[in-house]
Amino acid sequence: MAEIRLVNVSKIYRPRDLKMFNPARGTRFAMRGYADQAFVERAAAAEVAAGSQASGPIRALDGVNLTIHNGETMAIVGPSGCGKSTLLRVVAGLEPPDEGDVYFDDRLMNDVHAKDRGVGMVFQSYALYPHMKSEGNLAFFFKVRKRPPEEMMERIRITSEIMGIGFDMLLARKPPTLSGGQQQRVAIGRCIVRDPSLFLFDEPLSNLDAKLRASTRVEIKRLLRRFGITAIYVTHDQTEAITLGDRIAVMRAGRIEQVGTYDEITQNPVNAFVAGFLGLPPMNLLRGWVVSADRRLVESPLGRLPLPRPLATQVQPGQRLILGFRSSAASLVPQGEPLPTGGLLLEAEVLNCEPDFARHLQTVNLQAGDILFGVQAPLEMHLNTGYRVTVVIPEGAAYWFDEETEARLRTAEE
Repeated sequence: MAEIRLVNVSKIYRPRDLKMFNPARGTRFAMRGYADQAFVERAAAAEVAAGSQASGPIRALDGVNLTIHNGETMAIVGPSGCGKSTLLRVVAGLEPPDEGDVYFDDRLMNDVHAKDRGVGMVFQSYALYPHMKSEGNLAFFFKVRKRPPEEMMERIRITSEIMGIGFDMLLARKPPTLSGGQQQRVAIGRCIVRDPSLFLFDEPLSNLDAKLRASTRVEIKRLLRRFGITAIYVTHDQTEAITLGDRIAVMRAGRIEQVGTYDEITQNPVNAFVAGFLGLPPMNLLRGWVVSADRRLVESPLGRLPLPRPLATQVQPGQRLILGFRSSAASLVPQGEPLPTGGLLLEAEVLNCEPDFARHLQTVNLQAGDILFGVQAPLEMHLNTGYRVTVVIPEGAAYWFDEETEARLRTAEE
């Protein structure tokens, strides 16, 4: 086990390194073999925005500082191309950082080869040798290092027991004869057989159907709890991040935006991006509010709302703000019914309703002006398309963000 620290780590791609000066080809051709194709698309978009094949440096990782505690599972989430897989590859030693340092405990790992880092990695594509039986895939690590056959077979036996019922039946079969879930079990077994000090998971469940994803998620959680080994889990799926991660790191454009537990991040997002990205469902963000001249109100085409007094000293007249609130925090009052006192009130029109019978709720999709958002309501509330409703947002449930910087405005108590 180990504590992993990334200190000001950057991974930089420059046009001259990518050989992007040929105007007939460009970034996509130069990076056609790069592992993170979502990052390639981000680089290509930056190239187009710059209006030149010789655009400036593109940072896959941009000054990342992150600590994963000993025995902790850190889930990394973020949009495609934000640098999640690149971060994993830098920790694994598959790519060297251009700036900054990577430490395992207090040992600097920048110049340590991947094979000497004691890392076990599970890939999205399984990465099994198709011509070898599953047992051969597990044994390959020992054969390459010329370990005694007795040690190899004992580790395979122990791993088979750890992996649970039915795993030993897979050892005599080749990967092409296995289902996606079975191949992923073998890939995880191959990771465990090495007895690593660090687990790295690169979206291991994204190729599985919903049922297999749920069962394999349970299996991974069981293994992580049993071993207590430090792990980094990269995923697009927030359910996986919540279930498997002790803490979650939210990334955007190569930077870590916020680190914390799911509850900490969703209740206290540092900016509008985090608020609108993490959450089931994510926070509603209503843009276009402008601070009035006396800083007592915010105004938009949707109406006028009082600005909380503690925030008045933090804003300027004419400043543009974003109003955020969780769909579960607001309530709906059909047109013609009495309105409650207090809270923020918005007029909206019902677009449609999405029932959630398991939780006895429905998500009501609404339109106010040209803004679309959703609010949860009891299943027995009957609302049809075109109905006019009033959205009631308790003052304590409203979040305000600066529209230009996306930073959250906080009261002194927060």
